[in-house]
Amino acid sequence: MAISDSDPRVFFAAERTLLAWLRTGLTIIAIGFMVARFGLFVRLMSLQVQPHQLDTLSLSAGLGIAFVIVGSLAIFLAAIQHSRFIATLTPHDLPPTYSKKLAIILSLLVAALGIVLAGYLLFTSN
Repeated sequence: MAISDSDPRVFFAAERTLLAWLRTGLTIIAIGFMVARFGLFVRLMSLQVQPHQLDTLSLSAGLGIAFVIVGSLAIFLAAIQHSRFIATLTPHDLPPTYSKKLAIILSLLVAALGIVLAGYLLFTSN
């Protein structure tokens, strides 16, 4: 089967790659959230730690926040890379009625929400 000059599969492959990075970033964010909250759970369940000693930022909270930031950064960079690649495609390679900006907007929104989650974890971890 010959590939014609108009091949939207190039665009769809780029979009699948962006969505794979979005999925990977969300997984890293979820791991970070679990690490941050698991440390709080362990400290609360420990009989040696009193509730008033929970003032310091624990290692697990810091590590979890770092994971959330890294996941958000991965999504943000993937959105930028996708945007730059889409700009290089000819109009023949783009589907005529498909929104090429929807995936980018969604990715940037998820990255921004990840940063908000990191801020939430930072301010509620102590």
